[in-house]
Amino acid sequence: MHETTIGQEYLAMAVEIATRNVHNQGGPFGALILAPDGQVFEGVNRVTATNDPTAHAEVVAIRAAATGLGTFNLSGCVLYTSCEPCPMCLASALWARVERVVFAADRHDAAAAGFDDAVFYEYFEPDSDKALMPVVRDASTNDIRLQPFAAWDALESRTDY
Repeated sequence: MHETTIGQEYLAMAVEIATRNVHNQGGPFGALILAPDGQVFEGVNRVTATNDPTAHAEVVAIRAAATGLGTFNLSGCVLYTSCEPCPMCLASALWARVERVVFAADRHDAAAAGFDDAVFYEYFEPDSDKALMPVVRDASTNDIRLQPFAAWDALESRTDY
């Protein structure tokens, strides 16, 4: 089977997962991670069902894949998702070292359905005046701020990532 056809098949699966989740007290978002060995790990949006604002479909799929594969490094994996990842989900995919993200609906489709994350995307644009909350470094910690990093650097048993 051609790679594009295979990708479309997994993307269609993500859309079906999202659609089923709507009828299971979840949001209209679904995702799956395809591992290089063919294993598939699904995730659905459970934000309102579990009162967990981080339980987006992509994050749930990443967590399932990392647990199932026994590693935090998902290099070689592809994330298929029913909708364009929000900044949190995109950052999660980057931290997980996911090879590629493929999505169906985009952020504008989600906004039309009442899921408008535009302000979050704008938050990361250069010179944005859309700051939703202050994020500041407290200079009063200058004498202690590097202690955790020094402890990390000195730890011989650490797992680098």
